[in-house]
Amino acid sequence: MSRGTRVCVRDITTPTPDEIEALAEIFDRYRFHYGEASDVSRSRDWLEQNINARRLRAFVAEDGRSFVGFAMTMEVPASLRLAHFWQIRDLFVLSRHRRLGVGRALLAAVRAAATASGALRLVLQTEEDNEAALRLYADSGYTLNKGYASLMLTLGEAGEL
Repeated sequence: MSRGTRVCVRDITTPTPDEIEALAEIFDRYRFHYGEASDVSRSRDWLEQNINARRLRAFVAEDGRSFVGFAMTMEVPASLRLAHFWQIRDLFVLSRHRRLGVGRALLAAVRAAATASGALRLVLQTEEDNEAALRLYADSGYTLNKGYASLMLTLGEAGEL
């Protein structure tokens, strides 16, 4: 993809087997990027299960030939407001497609879909030292949510991060 090429972003709410396979390939690279062992088959099964059960919603960025990035979202009940918000669980762009607007295009597509659904807000999290992601999110209008602590309780092997 060159700097002049536009990326197409779309929501794959009911993915075909080929789309799941293509998404699993890039999702597995994302997992590997964060230190997990490569396992395309398990990635495919996990994605298929969670997307088909509507626990996750997948947005993919395509350069016309293949998936070059994705964002995984989920809708979360907002109990105090009796409404809902969206959480971006994962966002990844292949290294050769970074700094070309793919991440921004994914964020814009997710924002538009969340707004259309009536979501109160969009939330996400990233590592404190992920400067590139923090710049992207700040440039896209996200602000640091001060006053909250992120806590975790590990529940055995399946719950480990």
